[in-house]
Amino acid sequence: MISSRKPDACAEEPQEIDKSVGGAAAKPIAAHSSSKGELRALVDGTLGAVGRIDVLVCNAASNPHFGPMSKITDDQFRKILDNNVLSNHWLVQMAAPGMIERREGSIIIVSSIGGLKGSSVIGVYNISKAADFQLARNLAVEFGRHNVRVNCIAPGLVRTDFARALWEDPERLKTVTATTPLRRIGEPDEIAGAAVYLASPASAFMTGQTIVVDGGATIAGG
Repeated sequence: MISSRKPDACAEEPQEIDKSVGGAAAKPIAAHSSSKGELRALVDGTLGAVGRIDVLVCNAASNPHFGPMSKITDDQFRKILDNNVLSNHWLVQMAAPGMIERREGSIIIVSSIGGLKGSSVIGVYNISKAADFQLARNLAVEFGRHNVRVNCIAPGLVRTDFARALWEDPERLKTVTATTPLRRIGEPDEIAGAAVYLASPASAFMTGQTIVVDGGATIAGG
């Protein structure tokens, strides 16, 4: 199952997935992460279509403010926390009961290396991503006795539409890549690999942890 807030995007991506696997494998359901009702419909629709949820990937996020925290409005601050933290909490609470009942499941929250660092331009976004780390740790403690695992992925700068303001700026991109050991930014499929690992039995003894996938940016100076 794949979900996005825009129905058009939901319809396009499953077609690409189906082409790659040679069959009708992916099903779309549109849902806005800020709507508890739409998330409920996403979970119910998934259960109706495939019967169970084995793996949940929480990947939606927003950042309506780019600049110092002194300039952010209260509404923007709340929107970031609602979309990046509270919506993950909602979705997990809706999807986890079946996993707990079966005593098997993997929950993956896509956070960011921003949660490990300070920033003069995406400060509240970073706060929300640090909260996601703790959300995963708390849920891992709660769900561990049921054999349900909860982990995070912390990407660095990746070539996505969401991060376009960062990587389309030539000077900013030059600065980022100059201090990243691999000397480049990431590609979406390089984050997907970490999700596959966390979803699979290969990570069966891993919970409450964060995998950093950033080309080495957080271990380098500068």
